[in-house]
Amino acid sequence: MKRKIIPLLIASTAFIAGCDQLSNTNSASSEPVVNKADAIAVVNGHYIAKATLEKLEKEIAERSHGQVFPKEKLIEELIQRELLVQDAEQKHLEKSAEILAQLDSAKKTLLTQADVQDFIKANPVTDAEIKAEYDSKVAGENGTEYKARHILVKTEDEAKKIVTELDKGGDFAKLANKYSLDGKEAQNGGDLGWFAPSQMVAPFSEALVKLEKGQYTKTPVKTQFGWHIILREDSKAQTPPPLDAVKEQLMPFLQRKKVQTMIENLRKQAKVEILVPLTDDVKPAPVAEQPVAEEVVVEEVKDKDGKVVAEEVIIKEEVIKDKSAGAKPAEAQAAPVVEAVPAAAAQTEVKK
Repeated sequence: MKRKIIPLLIASTAFIAGCDQLSNTNSASSEPVVNKADAIAVVNGHYIAKATLEKLEKEIAERSHGQVFPKEKLIEELIQRELLVQDAEQKHLEKSAEILAQLDSAKKTLLTQADVQDFIKANPVTDAEIKAEYDSKVAGENGTEYKARHILVKTEDEAKKIVTELDKGGDFAKLANKYSLDGKEAQNGGDLGWFAPSQMVAPFSEALVKLEKGQYTKTPVKTQFGWHIILREDSKAQTPPPLDAVKEQLMPFLQRKKVQTMIENLRKQAKVEILVPLTDDVKPAPVAEQPVAEEVVVEEVKDKDGKVVAEEVIIKEEVIKDKSAGAKPAEAQAAPVVEAVPAAAAQTEVKK
């Protein structure tokens, strides 16, 4: 079984390594010299470097979450790969238009990655930039967190009937499991956990903050997701973590912002002419109009204790499909429409 798994794990590196082999064939003077002492095997007079094996072992460990494969198996895979490369060279496959196009594509991918890494190395994120990001996006988020439950249904009439049941002493969690579009599968009683009001759609958060502890909305709240009955269970003051606890987690946000700025500057300086239409001439067949909502997808930044302290937010357009009693929540129908930006942390299922 392991012999079958290994080729899949090295598939991504095999092509790049093959690119090296083919490019070296076209320029013998540029081919790195591998001494016998630095090799793990020799195949038809061609040495396979120890560094190649070390790179493969590292990549497999990363991809397989630390799983280790026998060294002899990895060496055998490298030998088989070398045999295939040599066979391809004998057939002059490196000269085919298809392979040349793939090599060019791989080269461009490697160069884009190398340019980004070179820029990051030359423009490191400073402590002052991290402190400024912390002050504006983490420490500046002092406020109130809320713990709440909700029941989500399709129509106002449904919501009003549930409010009537609650007024008669109905259990909120049980009614959420029975009626809520969000709760029937999770069976979590409509629990949303702790979150900041900014992480909810405006009508939801505005209604929530007006409630007292233990109160629920007597009037159903309408959002693009449907009609909500909201129960405020508790609230507490937010306490931001210290800078040192989130310093390393904030670094990727700032690196991405720097790279994005660099790319935007290159775009402004470049002379670019788009030669194809940006819209298709063929009109799609008419479809029934459906309401469109926005969904927030977040990438969390956590402190050393695992608490979420900041997020990267991506807004997606989402078509709200008709839901039957057992239907699943609406699925995203479009790609992200705005760039990612940091935001205050919160965990929720109802997002902008």
